[in-house]
Order: sequence, then structure tokens, then C-alpha cells
Amino acid sequence: MTNAVLALVHLCPKSNDTQTVPLSKKSHVEDFDEPFPELFRALNEEPDEHKRWNSFTYPIRLPNRILSPQQEKNFEYYMQSADEKYNNKTVKLQRATTTCTVSFLAECNSWSKCKQSCQSMGATSYRWFHDGCCECIGESCINYGINESRCSNCPSETKKLVEDDYDDYGQDEDYDVMIEDI
Repeated sequence: MTNAVLALVHLCPKSNDTQTVPLSKKSHVEDFDEPFPELFRALNEEPDEHKRWNSFTYPIRLPNRILSPQQEKNFEYYMQSADEKYNNKTVKLQRATTTCTVSFLAECNSWSKCKQSCQSMGATSYRWFHDGCCECIGESCINYGINESRCSNCPSETKKLVEDDYDDYGQDEDYDVMIEDI
């Protein structure tokens, strides 16, 4: 090699194997334009009898600042009575508690299949993990549900995924086809 080529090689950043993040911790999130929350709730009221997904419902507490844009603790409103007198009433906003429901699809999916499946279930958003796990997220969830891959059959034991910076679920499908063609 010439000195110019060697100089260029040293300009490229070296990979740092000590800081690799497991694929089950890397994810992509996206919101849907037209969710169907009633459908999502109905599908997740009972466990899926075909075990296509596992649902998790957990409580979340919304702070006052989410409920009131002015971040005030008291809210004042006016009512008009039949005799046209105005009464004012001050109400103290409390923290609201609601629930978040997410569904983890049992099998591994590609990014586009995850998006399509969650949209057909009426989810508000979805999270696709780079290990192939897919999480469909309900309407009242904050921070895109659970930031942890919890799919029951993904990654499958029969297909070991290499956790490398460039490997994501589904990339080796072309390789499988090439081997079968030989």
C-alpha cells in the first residue's frame, strides 16, 4: 500500500466493540395518523386465544403540567345560572391516573410488517425493536410504551441473530434464499 492509502485508512473511525448495545434495546417508534383506539381496547380486553400477542396494561400518572398548559395548580371556571348570575368556582387539579396498554406480537416481524400489524389493530403508535420484536401502543401511553423487547417468541431460539452494528432482523433472509438455491 502507498502512504496515501495508509493515511486514509487511519482517517476512518474504528469500531468500539465494548460499547455495543443489544438489538433488543435499539428501537424505532412512530405515530399513526388515524388510530382506532376502540378497536385496540377491544382486542386487548382479553388475552388473545391464538397467542398472537401478549398485552400489558399498567398505570401511569400524568402530572398537572400535562393537564394544564399554564402549569397552574388551580383552575377557575365560570357557570351561568338560569337567572343570569355568574358563579365562579376554583378547582384544584389533581394528578390524573390512567392506564397504558401495549401489545407485544409473539413472533418476530420486519419493520414494515410491525407497522402494518399495529395499524390494523388500531394502535396509536408502535415500537419496532431491532431484534424483530414489535410493540403496538395504545392511546394513553406516554414515551411510546415499554422500552424493552418482550415478544414471547422473538428472537427465536432456532435462528440465532448476530448482534452487530449492521445486523437487524430480516437482513439474512436474502442469504437463506441464496443457500437454498445452491
